[in-house]
Amino acid sequence: MTNPFILTSPLQADIAKAIESAGGWLGFDVFMALALYQPGLGYYARDSLKFGLMPGGVKGGSDFVTAPELSPRFGQTLARQVAQALQASGTTEVWEFGAGSGALAQQVLDTLGEQVTRYTIVDLSSSLRERQRERLAAHAGKVQWATELPARMRGVVLGNEVLDAMPVKLLARLGGVWHERGVVLHEGRFTYADCPTDLRPPLEVAGRHDYVTEIHPQAEGFVRTLADRLEAGAALLLDYGFPEHEYYHPQRDMGTVMCHRAHLLDADALADVGEKDITAHVNFTGIALAGQEAGLQVLGYTSQGRFLLNCGLLGGLEDASLAERAMVQKLVNEHEMGELFKVIAFGAKNSPAWEPMGFSAGDRTHTL
Repeated sequence: MTNPFILTSPLQADIAKAIESAGGWLGFDVFMALALYQPGLGYYARDSLKFGLMPGGVKGGSDFVTAPELSPRFGQTLARQVAQALQASGTTEVWEFGAGSGALAQQVLDTLGEQVTRYTIVDLSSSLRERQRERLAAHAGKVQWATELPARMRGVVLGNEVLDAMPVKLLARLGGVWHERGVVLHEGRFTYADCPTDLRPPLEVAGRHDYVTEIHPQAEGFVRTLADRLEAGAALLLDYGFPEHEYYHPQRDMGTVMCHRAHLLDADALADVGEKDITAHVNFTGIALAGQEAGLQVLGYTSQGRFLLNCGLLGGLEDASLAERAMVQKLVNEHEMGELFKVIAFGAKNSPAWEPMGFSAGDRTHTL
């Protein structure tokens, strides 16, 4: 029997057509791209709150919270690193990818003032662009929007929780044989199906047990494109993830794909498609190598907590309210965002050497 939800959901109908056009099997990366970014229908392309402190309710609550929504001190602190990067590179522009609610852009612009002459947001979501435009009205003379990277860029690139939302390929080792995991339509429902593949994780995973994981060609391709187009400046990417040896640990046998909805987590990416976020953790070794091989300089890599402390997060906190201090703790505590989230910085090709303040203590580049 056909599931009527398939027939009444335009997004699911589009995915079903894509599966049929692909011969009955669709790679998970293509499925994820459609689920998140299909124009007008995908999770990030439709009108919903998404970002905020409060879960769903009768007026429509958010699905998850990012660091800029937790505390304005996040963006204010990051802005100190941006200012140093602008000065070191002799540039005055900032480029932010996936600006979400616009909170980070507002915090950086409010903090840096005339040090930034132009702030370009690259975002595929028209509904999010409208919210960003409203929030950043005070900076209307500086802010502009784009839907793709320009041929040439100069300035500081920011990406907070962008890499995790880029589609990933799923790999499954079953009975000692590697497969690529894709999506098929079976009895009116989306389900997984595995096809033998020559694709492999970048590290050999010890053991013979069944093992599911991801590889990240799109995120690594994004970094290579940055390397090609960033003529002067730096890139700061913040996200949750691990270095390669932790990412492909033998015990991480279920992979990292996860869904977010109303501040709850689930691992079923094939259910309620378009109604929730789908993410995967970042392999920061792969990101670093992609940038380095394309000519970028790896300027530093560390935990978010260490990065923010190095940039002066705690300055003036003695005058803050108890509620504000509690939010700052979430940014840096190891059991909150402080350890799972990492920061990696790149310098443009052939740019002069400089030492970012965010990695002055606790740099972990040697662990990548």
